Amino acid sequence: MSSQANTQTDIKADKIWSRDFVLICLANFFIFLGFQMTLPTLPLFVKELGGSDQLIGIVVGIFTFSALIIRPFAGHSLESKGRQFVYMTGLAIFVLSVGSYAFIGSIFLLLLMRIVQGLGWGLSTTATGTIATDIIPPKRRGEGMGYFGLSGNIALSFGPALGLALVDVISFTQLFLICGSLGLMAFLLSAKIHYKKVEASEDKSVPARFDIFEKTAIQPSILLLFITFTFGGIATFLPLYAIEKSVEGISLYFLVFALFLMLSRTFAGQLYDRKGHIYVFLPGAFLIFGAMILLFWLPNTTVLLIAAAMYGLGFGGVQPALQAWAVEKAPNNRKGMANATFFSSFDLGVGMGAILFGQIAFILNYGAIYLTAAGSVLISILIYIYLLLKAK
Repeated sequence: MSSQANTQTDIKADKIWSRDFVLICLANFFIFLGFQMTLPTLPLFVKELGGSDQLIGIVVGIFTFSALIIRPFAGHSLESKGRQFVYMTGLAIFVLSVGSYAFIGSIFLLLLMRIVQGLGWGLSTTATGTIATDIIPPKRRGEGMGYFGLSGNIALSFGPALGLALVDVISFTQLFLICGSLGLMAFLLSAKIHYKKVEASEDKSVPARFDIFEKTAIQPSILLLFITFTFGGIATFLPLYAIEKSVEGISLYFLVFALFLMLSRTFAGQLYDRKGHIYVFLPGAFLIFGAMILLFWLPNTTVLLIAAAMYGLGFGGVQPALQAWAVEKAPNNRKGMANATFFSSFDLGVGMGAILFGQIAFILNYGAIYLTAAGSVLISILIYIYLLLKAK
């Protein structure tokens, strides 16, 4: 009888889909949906305000770097001020900044509020990964982070298309108010979560300190940087590249990518928990590498969609595995800082990639973007193999 009770207790302790986990997933979905809906529509808004292509790049890019700057502060605040304070502060800033776009009439004010939005985004996304890590049972962290990532990926799958569809029938003012309202939904849901309380570290060898990264998260974060480097080339230039190559089906590309990414999330995390990162990272990275080579070639729609499936499967496995790796070795009072380090690398990879690929497209051609992206993934694979050999 006692053995049966212990078994039931263990099952309950290892349960992923708790009330708090569902709430954090829903909050993450709404904040990502509001964010994804602004991605393709902000350039159109800048054009309406009279901005140039150069200004569009600045408006988009400055958001990434303001988020990058705030992440180390977010990581430390998670351990000193608590998860709820950081997360809900970030969500509040996001709601107010995105909602303010509805009333903006100048590029200068838009730039200012993009900086503010980046700060809110940096706070909220650093916090949400840490909160999910707290809620998920340690034995199922890889699987749980995969499911958690799905909440953002579902928003990614139709958010941009929804934003573009709405802007054809409603004003920018109404669109940005809707995006702000989605952030408000996330804020209201987050108020119902039971958050882990701030505790002093029991490990006296790990003193509280202020720095800009968590050293135990450096290795997976560096690997992630070279992987996310590919993002800028996909999101910004693939539609133009497809037109140049007379390849149809670009809208299907993003749908197939999202579907296979979600499929990957359902099993890659469990594989990580059972076998470790070597069984997830290398297959995923090689799939991404192959997708970049196919996009460099890009003879027809079939190859485009095969590349989408490979990229979705690869990234859907690699990203949550690297995030679980980044936090699992960190001391208990440094989990927030580990997530901050991880997402800083994510931001830096996307931002650097977008800037570099723009120059490559201008100097060479669109195809060279994907050959460069493949080289970036190959660097990540070589670094990983070096780390494996060094660890032996």
